[in-house]
Amino acid sequence: MAEFTVNATRFDPYKNFKFRVKWDGRYVAGISKVSALKRSTEVVNHREGGDPSTSRKSPGRTQYDAITLERGVTHDPAFEDWANKVWNLGAGLGAEVSLRDFRKDVVLELYNEAGQVVLAYKLLRCWPSAFEALPDLDANITSVAVQRLVLENEGWVRDTDVTEPQEPSLDGTK
Repeated sequence: MAEFTVNATRFDPYKNFKFRVKWDGRYVAGISKVSALKRSTEVVNHREGGDPSTSRKSPGRTQYDAITLERGVTHDPAFEDWANKVWNLGAGLGAEVSLRDFRKDVVLELYNEAGQVVLAYKLLRCWPSAFEALPDLDANITSVAVQRLVLENEGWVRDTDVTEPQEPSLDGTK
């Protein structure tokens, strides 16, 4: 079977440098890095009573690893605003956590070199477990100041509405 069904002449896999993240119906500015989407299912070992020498294996609980988003420090408060919904020090008794809306579904989109969406994943019931407003600062090293938001999640699913697009050619033929 061909690796690409619509673009059968495409040989190269998709690059990992074109992507966007969306929550609350809008794209979040400046995301430069997203950690891997990873899940693992624990193995439950058991044996039948009459067969002491053989172990059988069954799937147990599935766990989804936290997802880390990184971006350069800007004046966009999206990371901090969401992190403050989980815990806002000094907000007053009973107002430290926004129980109504601290969880969000997040959409991660991957684009091809031509800027077409080729894959999308819905990250389900995410909430920030860690927020890094500023990294270590060092006057002797030139680099970008980076914010990090660590999202706990209850799973992710591929958005099957996003299908392989017809990739354009430079001469306009299909």
